[in-house]
Amino acid sequence: LDNVKFWLDRGVDGLRLDAINFCFHDAQLRDNPAKPVELRTGRGFSPDNPYAFQYHWHNNTQPENLTFLEELRALLDQYPGATTLGEISSEDSLATMAEYVNARRLHMGYSFELLTDDSSAAYIRRTVEALEAKMDEGWPCWAISNHDVQRAVTRWGGDDATDRDLARQLVALVCSLRGSVCLYQGEELGLTEADVPFESLQDPYGITFWPNFKGRDGCRTPMPWTAQANGGFSAARPWLPVPPEHAELSIATQDANADSVLNGVRHLLRWRKAHPALVSGDIAFLDADEPVLAFTRRHGDESLLVVFNLSAQAQQWNVPATLKGLAPLDDHGLLSGELHGDALTLPPRGVFYARIG
Repeated sequence: LDNVKFWLDRGVDGLRLDAINFCFHDAQLRDNPAKPVELRTGRGFSPDNPYAFQYHWHNNTQPENLTFLEELRALLDQYPGATTLGEISSEDSLATMAEYVNARRLHMGYSFELLTDDSSAAYIRRTVEALEAKMDEGWPCWAISNHDVQRAVTRWGGDDATDRDLARQLVALVCSLRGSVCLYQGEELGLTEADVPFESLQDPYGITFWPNFKGRDGCRTPMPWTAQANGGFSAARPWLPVPPEHAELSIATQDANADSVLNGVRHLLRWRKAHPALVSGDIAFLDADEPVLAFTRRHGDESLLVVFNLSAQAQQWNVPATLKGLAPLDDHGLLSGELHGDALTLPPRGVFYARIG
């Protein structure tokens, strides 16, 4: 806590707390039990990652952690406006988020529940609804990328990873769920996963378990500031190489292009701030067949319908008769659907926002 106070005294706005549920291990030093091969699935790691080989019952999420979090929060509360964001990964991360995020512990928490290969509308809905059911007083935070998993456009886009509309839509998705938004560096550029050769790897996991598990360096390459050598990140050789395909996605290149992913994300974030329902509203999902994800956001006098086509093919969705007087919003800068009567037509990677009358 002395380290935390050191930075708070210097005016930091808050702390992102890595693996915050790992502060204590089992007091009896019991080993984690082995996990059967067929159950080696998880959030944010693949079955061939050694982390998947165990049930993580004794090396995280211990009772002592709750007392520590309350002491941490008591310190933070002495600095008005300072906040905490905890990274949480446990055998039931959603339950841990609900337990850890409240007025006595963390301000916000995010888990690995959307850092998965599954990007289906059904999975996203099921995950968000599960957290909403468990978190009765806290405030969620969602992320679809971080430093431990393959970049989102590659992981969820596959052959369409370089599609700029996909990159913009994925940011819009995170910005439309209830909770704070956590964007990983490079998402605002549409950066794809880098193919880092073995001789350039730095991640101990990747070096040890190559080639079955290539580690996490592919999402950790330097930010490409310019199209120059090393992406303008450094005149010296950086920790990891900058892949050539990231040069055309550099900040300098995109900054000069009004239609770039970067400028699209900037516009979207400004637009979101103007809609209280997206910033602070509740969320309720609507029935829709794959690959359509539909929900409402409501706060105060503003009620919005939000619909995503999570595929590279055009889709149609029939708006429920209970939603009356829809007024489409088309100033968000994304590919937008068109409403004809009760039939909503969505272009590939299209979205639809509308006020509900």
